[in-house]
Parts: sequence; structure tokens; C-alpha cells
Amino acid sequence: MQLLLGAGTALAVSVTAALVAQAARRGTPAAAKQPPAASQQSAGYVGEQTCLTCHGEMTRGYHGSAHGQAANPRTPRANNGCESCHGPGAAHVEDPAKPESIKRFPTMKPRDVSETCLTCHTRGAHTQWKGSMHDARNLSCITCHSVHDHKSEKALLKTATVIDTCATCHRAETAKLQRSGHMPLREGKMDCASCHNPHGTTNARMLRAGNWINETCVSCHAEKRGPFLWDHAPVREACNTCHDPHGSNNDRMLVAKLPMLCQRCHIGTRHPSTIYDGNQLNARSNRLVGRGCVNCHSQIHGSNSPAGSTFLR
Repeated sequence: MQLLLGAGTALAVSVTAALVAQAARRGTPAAAKQPPAASQQSAGYVGEQTCLTCHGEMTRGYHGSAHGQAANPRTPRANNGCESCHGPGAAHVEDPAKPESIKRFPTMKPRDVSETCLTCHTRGAHTQWKGSMHDARNLSCITCHSVHDHKSEKALLKTATVIDTCATCHRAETAKLQRSGHMPLREGKMDCASCHNPHGTTNARMLRAGNWINETCVSCHAEKRGPFLWDHAPVREACNTCHDPHGSNNDRMLVAKLPMLCQRCHIGTRHPSTIYDGNQLNARSNRLVGRGCVNCHSQIHGSNSPAGSTFLR
């Protein structure tokens, strides 16, 4: 009888231990909702509810954003809430007027603001931020983004669209979108971030694709990629030698009208570039006849024809 009682007790103990271990692995709802209060208090954290007693209006944009998704363990709200970004709030609760009691991003140095954001946003499109053109010009994340008062549907931008955000600084480029020849940005098919990465790249002008301008252009215009048997030097150098990628009033977004564009380089050819030759009208001038070099030289980006050195049809 004693052996049976001992075996029964051991079995009960083992079953209880197994149930406890299983509950610990799964985690009970009560335990999941309870933060590590002791460690937070020792570190000076007071909890999000304490912050909201004064700053309740901040939940309007914060709780509805990606930062406010409590079910995602990577978000600030799932960890220390407001204090994940603003730092421990115990000193701020004791003396709200003390400036160094908590992080106030509008009054901080741009690099310090970005360092706070980079504690989480270090992957993907954000990896090249340090040393980028925007970082070098003392811009910070809050120059374009707002956690509490954003206007865009995504990316927490201060304006409704990416183009409106870029236009706050790059007014000349965004104004070109209103010209007759333009990229399909104002129709909503593209935005500035389609070609540029505002957080930094290894390419010129913060372009996304490749390591030089042409690689970005041929990522869409693949038929202009080459290699060609006969290369056109300006095309090989950079597409923006002849095209203005933000917009132009000329055909094909050219920086100048034909034939004047070609005559910037080709001034001593068999096609006279001037209308008058001495005192007589030069009837062979390409400003009178044809009016466009690409009427004949249509393969202007390059030719694979053995007789295509002049880029003819």
C-alpha cells in the first residue's frame, strides 16, 4: 500500500510540474498583460497611463499608427509605451518644467533625434541614413515624419503625400511636374520615392537603383540599356545630359528643343547650324529642313547595326 501511495504522489507531482511548464511556455493572459513593474520602477519608468493623464491628446495619432500596435512585440506601445522613445518619465513627473527630465524632440539636436529613431529603424530602406545627403544637412526624422500628428495614410508623414513633403524643400523640382512633359507623378502613378530613397543610398542624388544615374533610368527603360555596337557618348555618360527627369516643356522631356539640343555638341557637321551663311539664306540649315535630328538619326541611344555609326534608322 505504501508503494502505491508513493507512486501516486510521484505521478501527481510530475503531472503538476508538466502543467506548470506548459502554462509558462504558453503564458497566461494575466501574465501577458502585466509589465515587469519592479524593473520599470527601478529604471525610472512610470508607464503610459501616467503620461496620458496630461498628454491624452497625443493618443490620436499614436494609437492609430504602427507604433501603437500593442499586439506587435516590436512596437513602442508593446514595451514601454511613450517612454520607449521619450525615455524614463519619473523625473519628468516630479518636475515637468525641468528641460532635461525627458526627451523633447523639437528642441533636440537633429542627430540626437535620428539616433532615437535608429534604435529600431535600422533595416531595409533606413540602413544608409547615417552620412546621407539629408543627414549631412542636419535634417532629422521629425523633419518629414510625425508620430503624433501625421497627415498621410502611411509612413507617418507631416503632409498628405510624398510629393508634398519633398516640395517643402525641393520646390524647383516639384514645380517641373506641372510642365507639359512630365513623369506620371501628378497622376498618382509614381512619387518621388519611386526613384529616390530619402533615407540614403550609395547612388548619386539618393537614387534607389544601381550606382549611377543610368542604372536607375534603365530599371524601367530597359530597351535603352544596351550594350550597343555603336554607343552615343552623352547617353553612356548620363541620361540627364539630354533629359530632365522631373519635367520639361519639350518632347520626351528633353532639356532643349531639337535641333538646338544636338547642336550643343554637333556644331561643325555637314548640317549647318545657322540659318544665314554670310549674306545669303542657307537652305541646308537643319533649322529650316527637317527641324529635328532624330527624324533621320532615330537610334540616338545606340545602334547595333554594322552601318549604324551615325545612328540612322
